[in-house]
Amino acid sequence: MKLENSTALVTGSNRGIGREIVADLLGRGVRRIYAGARRVKDLEAIVAAAPDRIVPLQIDITDRPQIKAAAEKARDVTLLINNAGVADFGAILECPLELTVRDMDTNFFGTLNMARAFAPIIEQNSGGAVVNFLTVVALASMPGLGAYNASKAAAWSMTQSIRAGLAPKGIDVHGVFPGPVDTDMIRAVEIDKTDPRDVAKAVLDGIESGTEDIFPDPMSRAVYDSWRQDHKAVERQFASM
Repeated sequence: MKLENSTALVTGSNRGIGREIVADLLGRGVRRIYAGARRVKDLEAIVAAAPDRIVPLQIDITDRPQIKAAAEKARDVTLLINNAGVADFGAILECPLELTVRDMDTNFFGTLNMARAFAPIIEQNSGGAVVNFLTVVALASMPGLGAYNASKAAAWSMTQSIRAGLAPKGIDVHGVFPGPVDTDMIRAVEIDKTDPRDVAKAVLDGIESGTEDIFPDPMSRAVYDSWRQDHKAVERQFASM
């Protein structure tokens, strides 16, 4: 997909990777960017960077009426970037069930409902792309991220399903599998992390090159290479972390 003159919607635009994607999209000549966040006031600094091109949009992706309202407002979207998500820590058999439900509601159902709402709009606008942010631990689970692993693995399966369904309609579907990124989500975790600006650039490069599965950082690319050679070895490695 060519990004220049397209119209994008980015969920979770107020910080982290989403914020950097909005900034990078501006530099690639995107005509309009709908910056989504749960609270519009959190978008003030982002909109100020280009108020003639960035439109703030209230979207809590777990709130279906808000998704419907956003779809009614953003009728010119050709690129949907499902970046919003949550990550809860804890073993899958021990963490509160409410946290597992929260991860599934956001990372799976929220992402799915956004795709269901905006795929018809993208089709009406002569095609484009849907981008779902997943994670490298969708390939193999880390026990301390039980709910997060499961929700993103489900979203990976869903991404493949909608890719098959939307291909005849001229809509590309990309899955993004980052490793650790230096954002608020894992700020307290002591591990090597990739700059979100580098991740944003890699994702947008992948969209323009037509790469279906995007591994946007060195760690995720190394894991994917190992996973292709011996996925059980990666499973055992992650299980020990």
